Amino acid sequence: MFEFSVITGTTARAVIDRTRPEIIEEVRRTYLTHDAGDSVNPDSYFLRFPEKPDARIIALPAYLGGGHGVAGIKWIGSFPANIEEGIPRASAALLLNDYATGYPFALLEASQISAARTAASAVLAARELTGGRTAERVAVVGAGIIARNILEFFAADGWTFGHLDVHDRVPAYGEALAAHAAETLGCPAELKGGLDEAVRGADLVVLATTAGEPYILDPAAFAPGQTVLNISLRDIGPEIVHGAHNIVDDVEHCLKANTSPHLAEQKYGNRDFITGTLAQHLTGAVRTDTTKPVIFSPFGLGVLDLAVGLHVHHAATTANEALTVDGFFGETSRW
Repeated sequence: MFEFSVITGTTARAVIDRTRPEIIEEVRRTYLTHDAGDSVNPDSYFLRFPEKPDARIIALPAYLGGGHGVAGIKWIGSFPANIEEGIPRASAALLLNDYATGYPFALLEASQISAARTAASAVLAARELTGGRTAERVAVVGAGIIARNILEFFAADGWTFGHLDVHDRVPAYGEALAAHAAETLGCPAELKGGLDEAVRGADLVVLATTAGEPYILDPAAFAPGQTVLNISLRDIGPEIVHGAHNIVDDVEHCLKANTSPHLAEQKYGNRDFITGTLAQHLTGAVRTDTTKPVIFSPFGLGVLDLAVGLHVHHAATTANEALTVDGFFGETSRW
C-alpha cells in the first residue's frame, strides 16, 4: 500500500496509442456507473487570474466505484495564449488515491489522459447518436490537439468517412490536421476557409476550439439530422441550443460556467431543451430523432479522468513502464 509511482506523458501516450478501443469501453462503463449513482463528482473549481482573464487552472476531484475503487483529482491548466508561442494550451497532472486507505498511489502526467477521455467520450457519443460508425461528410472546427485525438479515436473505433473538412483560424494548423486525417482515416480531407462552407451539409460536426463565447449564432446554422459534438462547449449560441435535441454528460455540471447550454438556460429560464444524458441514451431511457439537430455537450467529468488514468496506470505498471518512487512516504507506521 506504500508504493508510489509516476507515469510520464510519454508513457501515457504510448499506452493510449495501443489501447484506444479499451479506453472507449472504459468511458462507456464509467458513464453508466455514474448514472447508477456509484460515483462522487463534485463541481470543478476554477482558479482564475485577474490579469489573464482567458486563462484558468481547474481542479476536478472525484470518486469512482463500479469495481474501480479509486479517488483522485485532476489539476489542469488552460492557457490559450500558449498557442501563440507554439506550445499546447493545456497541461495537467492526475493524482490517484486508494479508496480503502486514502493513500495516493500514483501521479500521472494528465494532458494525454484528459485528451484521451475527451476524445473517447466524443467518439462514443457519435457512435451512439448516429447509430453507426460511418459518416459521408464530417466537419472539424478547431485544429488542435483535442481534434487530433478525436480523429485518432475515430480511426481506432473503425469509423469510415467519405470526406472530411477542416476549418481553423490559422490555416497552417488546419492544413496539418487535414493531412493527419487523410493519413489516419484514409479519406479525402481538405481545409475550408469559411466556417459555413465547412459545416454546411456535414453529417457530423466536431467543435474543438478554444472559444470563450459563442460565435455560431444563426439559428439555422445546423440542419435537422446533423449531429454536433460540442466538445469546446462555448461555440454555439443559446438560440441554436434551444432548437435542438441536447444530450449532455451530466446536467448539473454542464449547465454552469456559461457553457452554451448554460446560456440557453439563462436566456429561456428553464431546462426543457435538455433531452437527457449520454448514459440515458445508452440505456434507452431517452431518444433523439432527425427532426432537429442533435448536440452533444460534455462538460468533462472527473470520473472519466479517474477511469482512464487507472487504465493507463494498470497498463504501465503491468508493462514495467511506470517509475517507482522509493521512500515517497516519510512514515509508514504510527509508532
